[in-house]
Amino acid sequence: MKSTRSAGVAAALVTGAAATFVAPVAVSAPAAPAPKADGCYTWSKSLSEGDSGDDVRNLQIRVAGYPGSGGKLAIDGVFGPGTKDAVARFQEAYGLPADGAAGESTFAKIYELQDDDCSPAHFDYSELNNCNSDWSGGKVSASEARSNALVTMWKLQAMRHALGDAPIQVNGGFRSVSCNDSVGGAPNSRHLHGDAADLGAGSQGFCALAKQARNHGFGEILGPGYPGHDDHVHVAGGADTWSAPDCGI
Repeated sequence: MKSTRSAGVAAALVTGAAATFVAPVAVSAPAAPAPKADGCYTWSKSLSEGDSGDDVRNLQIRVAGYPGSGGKLAIDGVFGPGTKDAVARFQEAYGLPADGAAGESTFAKIYELQDDDCSPAHFDYSELNNCNSDWSGGKVSASEARSNALVTMWKLQAMRHALGDAPIQVNGGFRSVSCNDSVGGAPNSRHLHGDAADLGAGSQGFCALAKQARNHGFGEILGPGYPGHDDHVHVAGGADTWSAPDCGI
């Protein structure tokens, strides 16, 4: 039988241990870092048919080159069937699951393709305007002309990718009225709206460019065989006018 003194010492040791014990405190895992903001535009949520708003409009600009043969995608901020189909074609073109809904992988590919000024990495605003520096003097406001040029560049990006990613030579785009007059341009030229581009033959050749343009949202395609267009291919928005007789168009 233990002595009373031994029992007292044991009790003191137990009491001391209890006094110095500190219960563990739960520590939350660090929160996942927020996605790095893109220098141009960052989407904060996935988008699908039925959505609307500026985030949809920004998506439409970037998939404007995927409306299907002879089609045009409205840049209206409404995610309808046409936008769904364009997103699916974009996804298919870049090896993504083609479900027509824009989520993380789709946005990641767009971020990869675009520069901080929102233009696609393979094209530049300066290529689309060798007339002046401020996009003024055309048939639309300077801001609209510049916005139209951005859509045109994304169409050209789609066309470039479809042709194997070889560079596309852009010889000009927006013109003010005075610039247009100085080169003998038509008074109703789409160059005055900022949504036109004149393309050199490059490695693809004029006819390959003219034929491929039919799949990427260009209403106006003029090339070899059309008066004044034997040395370039003209692509633009506007009403449907395709004429490159020497290319079978």
